Amino acid sequence: MRTRLSICLRKRRFRSEADAIAVAQATEIVLMPYRCDRCRHFHLTSRTKGKRPAPLQRR
Repeated sequence: MRTRLSICLRKRRFRSEADAIAVAQATEIVLMPYRCDRCRHFHLTSRTKGKRPAPLQRR
């Protein structure tokens, strides 16, 4: 499904998936990174139904 431009403009952008995962892991809710087909950056979503969990980032 294509991301609507109005949604893309409201969301925070991350240059890399690793940056998005780091922010997602710092929150109390489950967030998943995805590459936006509009801006080609990564955003976070709380919609996780039917999706694989985000990979754990090693420190």
